[in-house]
Parts: sequence; C-alpha cells; structure tokens
Amino acid sequence: MIFRSRLSFFSSRTAAALATVVSLWAGVAHADATLDRIKQRGKVAIGVMVSGGPFGSIDPATQQLIGWNPDLARDLAKQLGAEVELVQVQPSNRVQFLQSGKVDLLIASMEYNADRGEILSHVPTPFYRVGGTAAVLKTSGIAKWEDLRGKIVCASQGSSYVKPLQEQYGAQVRGFKTSAESLLALRGGNCVAAVHDATLIQPLLRSSAEWAGYAAPITDEILPAPSVVWTRKGEADTVAAVDKVVKQWHRSGWLIETEKRNHIEPPQPLLPELQARLRAAP
Repeated sequence: MIFRSRLSFFSSRTAAALATVVSLWAGVAHADATLDRIKQRGKVAIGVMVSGGPFGSIDPATQQLIGWNPDLARDLAKQLGAEVELVQVQPSNRVQFLQSGKVDLLIASMEYNADRGEILSHVPTPFYRVGGTAAVLKTSGIAKWEDLRGKIVCASQGSSYVKPLQEQYGAQVRGFKTSAESLLALRGGNCVAAVHDATLIQPLLRSSAEWAGYAAPITDEILPAPSVVWTRKGEADTVAAVDKVVKQWHRSGWLIETEKRNHIEPPQPLLPELQARLRAAP
C-alpha cells in the first residue's frame, strides 16, 4: 500500500511536470506561429491607419494607400521576404484585428503604453514618437489642457488620450469610430476640441483651407510615446525579426528619408537620435 501510494504520488508529479513541459512547448509554438505563417504563405497582412495626410491616405487617382504607415508596411514585408497585404484599421478595431488573426502585425498609429503592453507584444525599437494635440476654433480661448475641464471633447474610440483627458483634465470625452468622424463633430459644433495625434492634426491645419478657422494652440503634447510595431502576445521570434528591420531602418537613414519624402513637418528629433545611437552600437 505504501509502495502504491508513493507510485501514485510520483505519477501525479510526473504528470504535472509533463503538463508543464507541454505548456511551455505550446508557448514556444505560439511564439513562432506568425513568423512561420508569413514564411509559408509568402505574405504578411499588416494593419495600417489611413486617416488622411502624410501618415496615411488614399491616392484619389489610383485608390492606393500612400503615406508613412503604408510605406513602412511595404518595406517591412519586403525585408521579411514576403508580399504585403495592407489592411485598413481604426482605433476602435485595430487590437481586435490583430488578436483575431485578421492581420499579422500593426503599424497603425498605436503608440506604446503599459495597458497595451499587457495584452500585446511589441517591437522594442520604436520607429517614431507621437503625442496628442487638440484642434480648436481660433476663437475658443483654449490655450492649455486644463482649459478643457468640464467641456466636451471629441476623440477616437480606443485612443490612449481618453484616459488622461478624463482623469487629469476633467474633460467630457465623446468617442467616435474614426478620427474623421471626430473631426467632423468638432466642425459641427458638437465639441470644443478634437484630440488626436499631432501628426494628424498639424498637417491638416496647415494644408486645408477648410480648417483655416482652427488652430492647435496647446504647445505641449499629451502622452508623447514611442510608435512601435505590434504583434500578438508572446510572439518572440516575430518581434526579434521585425526589430532587426526597424534597427536597420534607423542605421541606414531610411526612416529619415521616408519622413522627408512624405513631407512630414516638423521633423521628428527621435529619428536622428536613434540613428546616431544605433550606428555607434557594437
């Protein structure tokens, strides 16, 4: 009886150990899943944001996606040895598209924050840095974030700017499915400000006659954060492969050239900083 009890004890311990090993192997398999699928299909689906302006828009003549985000996605696919499938995403669905497998990667104006880092993995080397700014009527009297307290502010659903707008500055945020809907609501008088990436707001105000009566008077950006490529949680091999590409983009100056080619102003100081740092690295 004692022998049987000990045998049962060791059997249960062995079973538990085997279960742990199987679980670990399952984790490894999951980590490799996306990179393996890209290699097998010879194609990578990349979710991109196309909100208008130099960071992503639709060429009216060709109906092709153009701008910073599509350029990065196309070159990333090329460096991974695959064809690219560009998939338009919105702040409200981009995480869902990645988690459900509709896209393999995200280059979608989605900056790093700790909450996102809990549910997704990301490439550690950023390719840009972006913060939020507010578009307001020139006659609004708004000059700082604190001036939004108690006022209705438009933003995109799923935007990382919603939390600080509500908790730090006391704004009443209305979420919209797309940034275009949010900006339209601002022009319709449904809110006093629309808060989005400065890389969307600034080019819009500079280049569009329709926005001549609007400005972005708040000089400090809200939540400036690194722009990164996102993957599903735990996909370490995919992260490592993409990180090599991003580092080479910086070393070669390709990102600086792409920024100039897309007429993005003012230039992002992070790009020459990272280029110098990575060129000096062993």
